Amino acid sequence: MKLTKLSLLLVFVQLGLPLHVFSQNPDIQRIDPSNWWVGMKNPNLQILVYGKNIASSKISLKPYVGVKLKKIQKTENSNYLFVDVEIAKNTKAGKIQFTVGNGQSAVNIDYELRQRTAKPQAVTQADVVYLLMPDRFANGDESNDKFTDMNDPQADRKSPWLRHGGDLQGIIDHLDYFKELGVTALWMTPIIENNTHQSNEGGTMRSSYHGYHFTDHYQVDKRFGGNAAYLKLIDAAHKKGIKIVQDAVYNHVGEDAWFNQDLPSKTWIHNWDKYTNTSYKDQPLFDVNGSKYDKKVTVDGWFTSFLPDLNQKDPLLANYLIQHALWTIEYFNIDSWRIDTYIYNDMEFMNRCNKAILDEYPQMLLFGESAVNSPISQAYFTKNNLNIPFKCNLPAGCDFVLQGAINSSLNEDFGWNNGVNRLYQTLAQDIIYQNPERLVPFVENHDTDRYFSVIGEDFNKYKLGLTWLYTLRGIPQMYYGTEFLMKNFKNPTDAEVRKDFLGGFKGDSENKFTVAGRNAKENEAFDFNKKLLNYRKNSEALTKGKFMQFTPFDNGVYVYFRYTEKQTVMVISNTKKTETTFSTKNFAEIIKGAKSAKNIMTDEVLNDISTLKVPAMTAIILELN
Repeated sequence: MKLTKLSLLLVFVQLGLPLHVFSQNPDIQRIDPSNWWVGMKNPNLQILVYGKNIASSKISLKPYVGVKLKKIQKTENSNYLFVDVEIAKNTKAGKIQFTVGNGQSAVNIDYELRQRTAKPQAVTQADVVYLLMPDRFANGDESNDKFTDMNDPQADRKSPWLRHGGDLQGIIDHLDYFKELGVTALWMTPIIENNTHQSNEGGTMRSSYHGYHFTDHYQVDKRFGGNAAYLKLIDAAHKKGIKIVQDAVYNHVGEDAWFNQDLPSKTWIHNWDKYTNTSYKDQPLFDVNGSKYDKKVTVDGWFTSFLPDLNQKDPLLANYLIQHALWTIEYFNIDSWRIDTYIYNDMEFMNRCNKAILDEYPQMLLFGESAVNSPISQAYFTKNNLNIPFKCNLPAGCDFVLQGAINSSLNEDFGWNNGVNRLYQTLAQDIIYQNPERLVPFVENHDTDRYFSVIGEDFNKYKLGLTWLYTLRGIPQMYYGTEFLMKNFKNPTDAEVRKDFLGGFKGDSENKFTVAGRNAKENEAFDFNKKLLNYRKNSEALTKGKFMQFTPFDNGVYVYFRYTEKQTVMVISNTKKTETTFSTKNFAEIIKGAKSAKNIMTDEVLNDISTLKVPAMTAIILELN
């Protein structure tokens, strides 16, 4: 809750407070969280009160059944007070009232306790997650493209580094596009306010169009439409059967973050004698031979010089971040929580935060970004079967290891550890995860080279890799434009793989949302995704089934199955440069006497599957009869 001197009178009117109090009011500028809920499993709430010399004020609570004022905490900064409140289990919703001030200068502030209404939907293997960047997707409201009162007042589509004007209304306008494609969940790069100056990256001034430079956790950026637009989007998406994944950032904030401008305590930020960047190395966190120094550099080092690194060991900051997560889920009714830069956070804090969320929302999918390249590293940062002293409790993670295996399988010649054997061997190590089916595999995202470019713009490879993505275990994630062959490498910057979705902006010469706006090859790609994703949506085997794979044979043929008691789907991948023909007798344990099958992509019925013929660099998906 932002409270400035100019807006305070309006706040008092909205709260129904007597106007004569305004002239006597202490200089309260914010209250976070702005409200809370009754019926939370954790009865404790810590309210941040910020204002000029507010620490000299006394705070009392008017009697309210079930609510107890437990403690007032001060910090080294006199502009902060932290008010600890306990809310009993059966407390009724309503407004509690605090009195803030001293003697004649005291003022009453109402604080709302609401009834819980959020009902997050579980994101599971039945879903396909579509990642997009709101600023680059579609501009539904040109009136919010830029604001002169913000630290970065620029917007220019001609510049790859400035904001382009995409917003939440633009996403609302295209929800039917996702429905047609077969997408069931949207993950947007962060929509939280980034009211920060442009940063000098590589000698170029760049905006935070991507959203990862938080300045106010409790406000959706008004260039995206603000809190109201986010509520509108979530409601509209839910009505169409589409879930919402929010991108969370705990590790750092933007340098213009409101509390970084006036820190409650210097311990809220990792401080070094001289600037220290993280090493970006994940191994020191679990290396039994590693040093404490290397671990400290990984976790406490800054991600970049313009992103203050948060010290989550500070108990007041930890509470602030955890409560924001809970507030966001309950206030906006989001369905899933993706956690940015997971490995650079304090792991004990992350366990505490994850537990706090899952205690309130047990079915919610939490998954983290751990950009690692080995199964051991990836498993360490999720719930795992490793016999180690410290155990992470994160349910899932972005499957970077599988992404690397898919790329290798498509681009390498077949060998003992190469080609499609890399994919097979990676999946054979699922034993170390508690729930491999909750991992989120992908072939590209906003930080990687574009998939179609990585595979040399080979359309057969394109279809083969996406077949794996959509039919292997896990919750597949695609990236905007994957469906119509968007391409590029991160050269010279990430902006090259974050191009605008053509058709989402006024004046675009092409409209990739429509058949007419896509060329023949792009429509072929779109139709391939649409066909497979909509089949997948209704396939019990692909959305709920177990996974069984067979050792690759014949120099590059890889076969696996997804199955339940009611349905079996067989995927045959020929990664060779020549056609292959083979007997299916080696798969008898899973085929179980099935004689025929249907090719789900062509609808062709195969009356005899004892022998199968597969063209070069092709995958065939069969539903066994």
